[in-house]
Amino acid sequence: EVQLVESGGGLVQAGGSLRLSCATSGITLDYYAIGWFRQAPGKEREGVSCISPIDGSTYYSDSVKGRFIISTDNARDTVYLQMNKLKPEDTAVYYCALYEESGITLIATAEALGFMSPRLFGSWGQGTQVTVSS
Repeated sequence: EVQLVESGGGLVQAGGSLRLSCATSGITLDYYAIGWFRQAPGKEREGVSCISPIDGSTYYSDSVKGRFIISTDNARDTVYLQMNKLKPEDTAVYYCALYEESGITLIATAEALGFMSPRLFGSWGQGTQVTVSS
C-alpha cells in the first residue's frame, strides 16, 4: 500500500523559511514523480513543484520559482520542499502526491504548459498547514 506522509509545516514570518518533508512507503520512486501542491481557502489546488528522482529533473510554478527547492534524500524515499523567502500568499495546506507514470515526461509537459494538474496524481498525503504572517 502506497503511503505519503507530510511534515514540517508551521507558522513563520514573511521572509522566513520552512522545509517540508514527504515520507513515502510502499513504492519505489525511481521511475515516477512526486509533486507538491497547495490549497488556500476558497482557491483551487495549485501545483507548485515536482521532481523525477531517477534523473533529478524538476518543475516549479512561476509563483515559487527562485524561492522553493525540491529534492530527495539518498534513499529516494523522502522528498523535501525547501521554502525560502516566504510570503503571506504562500499560506495554504501543502500536499505531496504521487504520479505513477514517467516522471520525466510529466515534468517536461508541466514545463511546456506552465501548469501541473492535480488530476494526474493518484495517491495523496494528508497535508500540512503552512501559515506565513506579514
